[in-house]
Amino acid sequence: MKKLSLIMIIVFAIGLLSACSTPETVEVIKTVEVEKEVEVIKTVEVEVEKEVEVKVEVEVPSKTLVFSSRLFSPPREQEYFINEIIKPFEEEHGVTVNFQILDDDTLLERAEIQQSTGHVMTDIVCAHNGKMPDWLDAGYVEDLTDIVASWDDRHFSPAFENDTNRDGAQYFLPVGADVYLLLANNNALPYVPEDTDLDAITWEQYAQWAVNIAEGEGEGKVCITGIPMKSWVYMFGGSALSYGAGFPDAGSAEAAQAWGIWETIGKAGGFVPSVLNIDSCVDPMMREEAWLTVFHNARAGQVYDSNPTQYTLAPAPMGPSGIGSIAGVSGYAIMKGSANYDLAVEFLEYLTRPDIQVKIAKGTGGFIPPVLEAQEYLGNEAIDEVINKAILVLENGVVSGVPGYLYQDWGSVKQCFDDVFADTIFAGMDVTQERLDEAQACVDGLLK
Repeated sequence: MKKLSLIMIIVFAIGLLSACSTPETVEVIKTVEVEKEVEVIKTVEVEVEKEVEVKVEVEVPSKTLVFSSRLFSPPREQEYFINEIIKPFEEEHGVTVNFQILDDDTLLERAEIQQSTGHVMTDIVCAHNGKMPDWLDAGYVEDLTDIVASWDDRHFSPAFENDTNRDGAQYFLPVGADVYLLLANNNALPYVPEDTDLDAITWEQYAQWAVNIAEGEGEGKVCITGIPMKSWVYMFGGSALSYGAGFPDAGSAEAAQAWGIWETIGKAGGFVPSVLNIDSCVDPMMREEAWLTVFHNARAGQVYDSNPTQYTLAPAPMGPSGIGSIAGVSGYAIMKGSANYDLAVEFLEYLTRPDIQVKIAKGTGGFIPPVLEAQEYLGNEAIDEVINKAILVLENGVVSGVPGYLYQDWGSVKQCFDDVFADTIFAGMDVTQERLDEAQACVDGLLK
């Protein structure tokens, strides 16, 4: 008991001492952020606007002449005409010529739309002489009489005046005339009938030549365009004119004599076997599949000029009335309402220069240049021979144009003749007057 009391006294004493002691001083350091305004100097670059003279070259677009043509449609001819004829004019005058190929019907239809709406986009057209009356009836082209009269270095062949002129005024300027020529592969020469002068060959001799080839070679080698609505109407038409027929004449006594020539060839199997699939005799003649043909002089020229040593060229055969041939021509005209009339006149003056006419003719297979003075520029090359023989036929032959404007559809007229070839001539059948009367009725039924 005494021991417990003593302990309690001691604890109490210690507590009193602790309560009376001085507490220890502790130093506390605290960081305080002081906000202060500071003046900052910043360097700023300022662009100062200054007037500077700047020269800007602005390209002024050249004038564009729109030239729509039915002529030079084969790609090879287009390329030549653009690169060798059009480009020099463009470079000399600083202009652009937009050259377009369109068929005759499309050309006329487009002109009708442009004229009726008053929105004329075309400046120059080139149409076939068979369509020229339609253009003149519609009044779509300008009178060029005074312009032509001002050119004293060229005169156009009078052979086509009936088509290019009307009532004493000239509306079309002729270009690219054509007739038909005889072309033979030299492999066919051993079969030429005796006493035949190729430069004065008759249709009877031509038919016998075809028969001789077929008999000697075992197959026919004569080429015509057997695909419907191509050139057969013109090939036959030339032979019919040689006997005094008209064109297109299928049923007259004179035409019947011409049909007799083709009947002889057909009965002998004288045509190339693939004839009904031929749309142009150029390729068959160049492949030497065909050896003998009478066709368009520019196409004959294309073949002949490719290898003059392999081919023989001659005028078309003749009959009692002379050398018969369909003759065509195209013609340039300026569209009424043209926005570039003066430039169009300059272009036509350029295209009809005698030297340019020959350049065009020689570069596109051998068309006849209808400018009389152009003949002075012809030389002695193979293509010059083509042109000279074509001129001979044009000036001395019995020729006819293509009166397509008289018919509702010229393609259907062609078909009347194509059918006679397919179902009678090529079939080796007799040509009867009854069949020819049917063909003539077919043609007459298409008159307007």
